[in-house]
Amino acid sequence: MALPLPHGLRKAALGLADATVTLPILRWTWRGLADDAFGGELPELRPADREAVRDMMAGRYLLASKLIDTEGVSPFTLEVSHVDWWLNLHGFSWLRHFREVRDSGERRFARMLVLDWIGHEAQFQHDTWALALTAQRVINWLRHLPLLLDGANAAEARTIQRILGAQIQSLKVRAPLTSDPAEALFAAIALLGAEFCEQNDKTDVPMRVERLNALLATQLDRDGLHLSRNPRLQLQLLVELVSIRHIAAAVKSEAGNELGAQIDRMHESLDALTLSSGEPAYFNGCGQLPHDVLIAIQSKGPIRKRRSMLMGGYGILRDGNAVVIADSGLAPPPGLGSDLHASALGFEFSHGTELILGSCGPAPSDLPDSKALFRQGVAHSAPTIDAEDAPPQRHPAIALDSADNLVTISTTGYAKHYGVELERRITLLSQGTTLVGQDRMVAKGTPAGLLAIRFHLAPGIMVRRNRSDGIVRLVLPNGAVWSFLWEGAEFREEESVRQSAYVGFDKTRQLVLEADVAADAEVAWIFTLEQP
Repeated sequence: MALPLPHGLRKAALGLADATVTLPILRWTWRGLADDAFGGELPELRPADREAVRDMMAGRYLLASKLIDTEGVSPFTLEVSHVDWWLNLHGFSWLRHFREVRDSGERRFARMLVLDWIGHEAQFQHDTWALALTAQRVINWLRHLPLLLDGANAAEARTIQRILGAQIQSLKVRAPLTSDPAEALFAAIALLGAEFCEQNDKTDVPMRVERLNALLATQLDRDGLHLSRNPRLQLQLLVELVSIRHIAAAVKSEAGNELGAQIDRMHESLDALTLSSGEPAYFNGCGQLPHDVLIAIQSKGPIRKRRSMLMGGYGILRDGNAVVIADSGLAPPPGLGSDLHASALGFEFSHGTELILGSCGPAPSDLPDSKALFRQGVAHSAPTIDAEDAPPQRHPAIALDSADNLVTISTTGYAKHYGVELERRITLLSQGTTLVGQDRMVAKGTPAGLLAIRFHLAPGIMVRRNRSDGIVRLVLPNGAVWSFLWEGAEFREEESVRQSAYVGFDKTRQLVLEADVAADAEVAWIFTLEQP
């Protein structure tokens, strides 16, 4: 039996193959679907915003929470440093805002934008024809094809259908050559949708359902969490999957039934990683997600089963109106860790609608040079030694004591250089009004270094301290007051930030506890809600 190629070598080989099939001399084969007709039969479940239509017609494009005024020129000619804005533009998710318009001028404008993209990008370019981006664009065009073809003349309709077919053919050719599992998954979703929407021949639909189901199974854990452990990617996949779910149901096969069950588990996993404040935890590349899209997609999932649990390397505690989500630092498989953060032993904590403790989040997409900085352990509510990160582990220790609503996480990442393992115990008590933590240093050599335990406060929380009391009070935006107490460490307060997709950086504060690394030393801390 031949041994599988190492990930790096396999990636290089597939990259060479992809470079070959995208050579101009071979791209003519992508025109094989040019004469096929497609019909828009995929449902759009995300909400529409009529104001977004008016803004775009005025040259203002609010995409990925970034507003850019094109000043009358084509948006597809702009040099934009905000990557998420650029991806949103070329992915055409904004077409959903036009789906309910009745004005012929507004509908014509949507079609003109698609034709404008074709005028600039119909010839293959590696960035605008990237696999995942092309897949998302194909799905969005199929969702709104009646809108795009309504009122189009024969030449315009042929052009749209021809370029749509070329993109679908490119997915068929290039999907087997990608080394990125998530890209392959987006392509498989788009190809199933395209097969279903082809007006002349749907015979390959069952085969596409079977392929997508098998591929999805390789990228989800048993709870339905994507192995990247990134809630943002989980939502992006669900946005596309909910639009093709009815296809799987119509096939009435074992693969179709299992595909529907996998999508249900994905909904449940995303919900498990969502705090009581309504936002998923900022771990492993996830930052602020569009709340309206999150609500719309999650409304299509099964009834919630909210409880304390372990899932995908996360420990989740729920009690009363409070939620704690802690990360063990589990390393994703090769090829799925591109957004991995050094968040071992980090956690986020919310009570009711208010986030209390969180993480700084991923770097904004228009500050790519800061990406590594925001991935560090110091950017999370987690312990570090000498500001060094604990490396991710394939098998981190994590356990849940349901009786005591206690999660215990430990990391061996500091043992080699600092002579200790770190163990964090988090307990949620009293209907979520008390959070108790213990950070213990277990000797595994000669202990050395300075332990720092950081708690990044949510935006809007004010810190009040009377130095003689040895207690810190946190005043939340809703007026609630929480007390913070500690022992076994020195306390200080510092500045922090939380990245918001809507307003950029929110200046916040962080509470920092410091103690010398020592054998079997322990730092204890507690957050408790003060009763009025």
